[in-house]
Amino acid sequence: MLLAELQRDATQAYAALGKAVGLSAGAAHERVRKLRDQGVIRRTTVDVDPAAVGRGVMAYVLVEANAWMGDAPTREALEALPEVVEAHVIAGPAALLVKVRTPTTEELQASLRRLYGVDGVTGTQTIVVLESFFERPVDPG
Repeated sequence: MLLAELQRDATQAYAALGKAVGLSAGAAHERVRKLRDQGVIRRTTVDVDPAAVGRGVMAYVLVEANAWMGDAPTREALEALPEVVEAHVIAGPAALLVKVRTPTTEELQASLRRLYGVDGVTGTQTIVVLESFFERPVDPG
């Protein structure tokens, strides 16, 4: 319940958070601190509308490779591409699944060119998202 409440609004005061879950402000603060220390809460952030900041084109890219891609050089190469907002080592028809956000389809094309510059990449399959129904936070229950 505490995690769900934090996911709903992480900016609320500990007094409001505690009241919502039946704890004192001090107890709520202590539980949040423990959850951070345990790594359950990885970070506190703001949910920005990508379209409102000029990143309205979203695509998922399956990245094919001729070598294992689950290492630090691959991670660093992908982190250097600001349009890559998620990157996952996967099992299946490709080595990586990458989520890309760009302002235009032309920029998406340029991003795909940059992905081909990552060592080991031999091909890509791109799925452009036309509309997102919803994105759901992890259910802590």
